Amino acid sequence: MISSFANHSCNETLIGEAPVKINFALASPNFFLIAFFQDSLDVTNVLPETESMNLLSMFGDGGILMYPILICLFITVYVIAERWRFLNNSSLDSDKVIESIETMLTSGSPQQALEYLEQLNKPLSRILTKGIRRLGKTITDIEEAIHTAGKKEIYLLENKLDWLATVAGVAPLIGFLGTVTGMISAFQQIQGLEGNVNPSVLAGGIWEALITTAFGLGVGIIAFGFYNYLLAKVNRMVFDLENASAEFIELLQNPAKKKV
Repeated sequence: MISSFANHSCNETLIGEAPVKINFALASPNFFLIAFFQDSLDVTNVLPETESMNLLSMFGDGGILMYPILICLFITVYVIAERWRFLNNSSLDSDKVIESIETMLTSGSPQQALEYLEQLNKPLSRILTKGIRRLGKTITDIEEAIHTAGKKEIYLLENKLDWLATVAGVAPLIGFLGTVTGMISAFQQIQGLEGNVNPSVLAGGIWEALITTAFGLGVGIIAFGFYNYLLAKVNRMVFDLENASAEFIELLQNPAKKKV
């Protein structure tokens, strides 16, 4: 028995009576990699036979209520882009502006200060312009002019943010409505089959009904998140406007105090 095994090399084995060579060089890492990728290619060849789940096909399966959700998405993208651009263009270094205005007013050049502010054309500069145009009148009149201009600028800063708040509330509700109507339709079909229901058909009707909820929640989350972000940015800008306006009023009062 020992001699019979000795007559065969370590890379031979017996199948019946004929020796079959096994090349152990194929057992190298390269061999296993080739086998793995070959299996992967075989799997990918099967994948196209199954129905691909992409956004376009899911949108079509969601039903007619997907179109209002799509409109909500377009409104959200538009408001985010428009407000982002407007708020970035409206930002200004308030401390630098107040220092420049103080230098011009103390040197007796209110006209130069007006030209400087009109050239900036920012919310803060427009507010201060109203105040400088009231120079020579009482502080109360100047404060009232600044307050009125400030309310207008705050309205412009907050403009269209309510659109995002509306979309954040409406889009998920439209999604839930689509799901409810889809479930009603699915159960009506089940009733028509008189109990002879294929579980796969039932599952397909349920996930198609849930598509509108998924899309509606997605749009609502985006709108709600950016609404809070942009609102926080507006609040910071309003705080800077109020502080700069208070510093400007104090700047106008100081010379009078010095003269007294």
